[in-house]
Amino acid sequence: MDLSPYEPLQRANGPLVIAVDSTGVRVHRAGGWVERRHSKKKRYIKIHFAVNVETREVVAMEVTTDYVHASKVFSRLLEEAESHGRVVKAYGDGAYDTGGVYKLSESRGVEAVVKPRKNSRIDAPSEARGEAVRLYRLLGHERWVRLKQYGRRWSVETAYSTFKRAFGEFCMAKTLKSVRKEPITKASIYNMLINL
Repeated sequence: MDLSPYEPLQRANGPLVIAVDSTGVRVHRAGGWVERRHSKKKRYIKIHFAVNVETREVVAMEVTTDYVHASKVFSRLLEEAESHGRVVKAYGDGAYDTGGVYKLSESRGVEAVVKPRKNSRIDAPSEARGEAVRLYRLLGHERWVRLKQYGRRWSVETAYSTFKRAFGEFCMAKTLKSVRKEPITKASIYNMLINL
């Protein structure tokens, strides 16, 4: 089946606010390609979602192997999400606390609300990231969370929880092509279900 995960989406009238994150999914019946490519210990893929925080719909997704860092996929998620409406804000956890994420967000007019990591420096190469770290340290965690409405990031966690409860925490496909296609099909069904 070739289902687009975006056909069931409600049409957004206003600007989009998204939350991004990734999760691992085990690969059960992958045959020999997982062992040949990653050794026997690495038997999972990563699913990266960008979720509309208002509707909880998946507005962008990527399927990668487990060694791809979440921040490296951010640009593709943002670009895909922008095809459904103008993105004005993007929430992310510490995995997205990189200069590249801030620079890309700033260049596209998107406010990046990313929790700085403990070792984040104020003198970061990205001015926007340095300002974000400075504000976080000035306000402290609790006040920063309230000011930035960081709790809205949990919409992506809720989407993953619902997704995994409905479809399981594994992929049953056998080939690499099908392993990439299975989560996309499931995301299409997920978007249909939440819009019933």
